[in-house]
Amino acid sequence: MAESAVSFAVERIGDALLQKAIFLKGVHEQVDRMQRELKRMQCFLKDADAKQQEDERVRHWVSEIQDVAYDAEDAIDAFIFNVESGRTKFFPCRMFKKLVSSCKVGKEIEAIQIKIQDISKSRETYGINSIGEATSQAGQRLQKLRYISPLVKEEIIVGLKEDTDKLVEQLVKGDERRRAVSIVGMGGIGKTTLAKKVYNDSQVMGYFRFCRAWAYVSQDCRPRDVFQNILNQIPYKPNEDEAKKIEKMQEHEFGDFLHERLKEKRFLVVLDDIWESDDWKCLAKAFPEENNGSRLLLTTRNKNVALQADAQSVPYEVKLLSEEESWKLFCRSAIPGNVTESCPPELKELGEKMVKKCAGLPLAIVVLGGLLSSRTQLLTVWEEVFNKLRAHFAVSNGVDAILSLSYIDLPHNLKSCFLYLGLFPEDKVISKRRLLLLWIAEGFITQQDEQRLEDTAEDYLNQLINRNLVQVVSVSVNERVTRCRIHDLVRDLCIKKAKEQNFFEIKNDIVSPSSTSSSLPSTKSRRLGIYLDFKRYASKQNSTSYVRSLLFFGDRPLSSNFIYKYFKLLRVLDLEAVGIISQPNSLGKLVHLRYLTLKRVENFNDPYLLSFLGKLKGLQTLGVEFSTEVPILIQKMENLRYLFLSYYKKVGKPLQIDTLRNLQTLSGIYFSDWQQNDTSEFTSLRKLKIEVDDVTVAEFSNSIAKLANLRSLYLEAVSPNFIPCFVMNSWLHLSKLLLKGSIPMLPKADEFPPSLTQLTLENIRLGHGHMMILEKLPKLLIFRLRRMSKYLEEEMQVSADGFPQLKILQLSGLRTSPRLLIINKGGMPKLTHLQIFECYFNIDGLGELLHLRKVDVNVAYHRWISSLPYPSEWHKIRR
Repeated sequence: MAESAVSFAVERIGDALLQKAIFLKGVHEQVDRMQRELKRMQCFLKDADAKQQEDERVRHWVSEIQDVAYDAEDAIDAFIFNVESGRTKFFPCRMFKKLVSSCKVGKEIEAIQIKIQDISKSRETYGINSIGEATSQAGQRLQKLRYISPLVKEEIIVGLKEDTDKLVEQLVKGDERRRAVSIVGMGGIGKTTLAKKVYNDSQVMGYFRFCRAWAYVSQDCRPRDVFQNILNQIPYKPNEDEAKKIEKMQEHEFGDFLHERLKEKRFLVVLDDIWESDDWKCLAKAFPEENNGSRLLLTTRNKNVALQADAQSVPYEVKLLSEEESWKLFCRSAIPGNVTESCPPELKELGEKMVKKCAGLPLAIVVLGGLLSSRTQLLTVWEEVFNKLRAHFAVSNGVDAILSLSYIDLPHNLKSCFLYLGLFPEDKVISKRRLLLLWIAEGFITQQDEQRLEDTAEDYLNQLINRNLVQVVSVSVNERVTRCRIHDLVRDLCIKKAKEQNFFEIKNDIVSPSSTSSSLPSTKSRRLGIYLDFKRYASKQNSTSYVRSLLFFGDRPLSSNFIYKYFKLLRVLDLEAVGIISQPNSLGKLVHLRYLTLKRVENFNDPYLLSFLGKLKGLQTLGVEFSTEVPILIQKMENLRYLFLSYYKKVGKPLQIDTLRNLQTLSGIYFSDWQQNDTSEFTSLRKLKIEVDDVTVAEFSNSIAKLANLRSLYLEAVSPNFIPCFVMNSWLHLSKLLLKGSIPMLPKADEFPPSLTQLTLENIRLGHGHMMILEKLPKLLIFRLRRMSKYLEEEMQVSADGFPQLKILQLSGLRTSPRLLIINKGGMPKLTHLQIFECYFNIDGLGELLHLRKVDVNVAYHRWISSLPYPSEWHKIRR
């Protein structure tokens, strides 16, 4: 962690020397010398990192380096802020202020250099050796090939068959009253894993085929969020007016509304991780008590919650794994590709000793297995892990010791990324896109040869998943992670380590052993997560000049003036869940800002009040929802890489952004604005989402053809408009295309992009003629057909030579038609993965798909299961 802090300080100072040289005139030489000193110090940190766990003196030395790196970073950032903020002043005043700032920073740098020299002298006393500057700077090189997604391997589960059968019986049999079945057990014992297995059981899916939902509750129970989550999963689609009413509902109104939607339905709702009886009382009112076989499935650590939910049902208590089950789980997780549930004979004795330390707790075993799976299967290597494990058990027990060792074992480039996950609320489902862009903005992701930063960040995430420290919530059709979360015990570790290292701090109302809440913030905590309402937090707040990242997880709008007053040196400001209600201009004074997301900017009909955006010239990521048109000054933000927009389209005022030549992702622009830009200027653009409002076909095709690096295009029709028939064969490098909305006619097969490998069609009308075009696409590997408004025939056919390269087919939301999918012999010869969600047709011809290896369904599939190739081998179909 100290190495990361010093590395970032070195990078920050280097950027200042290059980009702010004119401001640093007079102190440039001192700043340069300070950077060189920190670089030398950086050479020793990896060696120190390995020693600090056992030696308190080394731990203190590392802490001193981290503090002096923070001091250096603070001095430079404060100096640049003061100079930048004085640029609008009268010239003599500006020069005087700059002179005063230069003198001040010069003295601060001298003091920092003295500290660095003292720390350097103490190094030999602690026995810390240099490992070479090149090694410390380069770090661990990533593999050139991308990691295979962790979900490609089957989920590791043992010892739950009997538990699953008993719980399934409670859900689908017994009396007709609405019952609450509870799974009770300690943290990490596998309650959620068991609940998922039950939820996806074929009998359960068939019994509750029309109404199932899963909701995380967590220690920070927010009933309205839980109700919204459930509503999103049940068969109910609000119209525009209903959606607006729902958005304004208070908690009790939402509960009543959900109650009405669930009435007369046989439902299964899983409430995962309920902590308190009071939380259950707040949630219970939303679930009708009718005699139709409806069920609630709860997971909780608190037996009183289970008894409160249903006094007539006996809580199901999950037991610790037996020695045999523990060993099976260990072998599967510690040895990659292990299907025999055994390990090399020379490692067995040592492995059994380590498993015994886990005391039958599944989370401890899986995390230990993840730790060993990343190492060579040699006796000396396992002995090293065992000796470290023994040392940790001397000061802590069970899963805490194993998690601590897993954290220490992480490469330095993963430690910051891992700890950052602890900033998010308990059980929070985290968008991969949001997480990776935050990591990049924080400076955790370093350039690796020619690899893009986003790809490197995704590799880091996959490494944490492969070590079983991060849980996958959902994946894309090609098995790439889209959402993730961490177990609450893992989060406790993140919070503990973060507090030790001033990495982040959390402000909330929950008092727990792991909470870092206090009346005052830590003096040098660099990141702050706020779960309180803004007014309550503001009333307690004092100086937070060291904070560089601020993430708000409240749900009420806040004042931008408050942010500027207390957080002048911010680099990351994440207000994704809240809005701004006061004049936002003060945000333009945050000169160091790299990342800004706003849910909405409210009560401003004058776009000139939003001109602050033009001042944020260092911003790299911007996501904002405007209630007006986009301010014209956004075109000055030349360093923007990622731009996510939602805005009001005003006639006669096009959005001009072709000055943003560094853009890699642009989402939410209307086509009528897009065509006013010189698209040849977007030389870095790789991902584009366009709202189709008014399209001139030829102009659109030409504008996309100019984008030499474009790989992904998403077109969504804005009602009542439609997506016209484009000739796309000039889009030479486009590989991914998503079309959402009415499409009267498809282009011919040879008019599609020649490199197209992934195609998604959503909310469209198709017929046999359309399928005959689509099945001729020569390079198509992935085809998704989702929420189709109508299929024009009773039968959907795939011809004998149709889809010659297709490997993945997803059909979703085809509820009424077609009634039969026919795959003629020779069709889709390379298909390996079939996904069928919310579709009720029969299928003929599956027996010809000899390469099919995986089937995902969420409906009863008994009508066509027997026609699968080798049907007896398909008992592990994922649901």
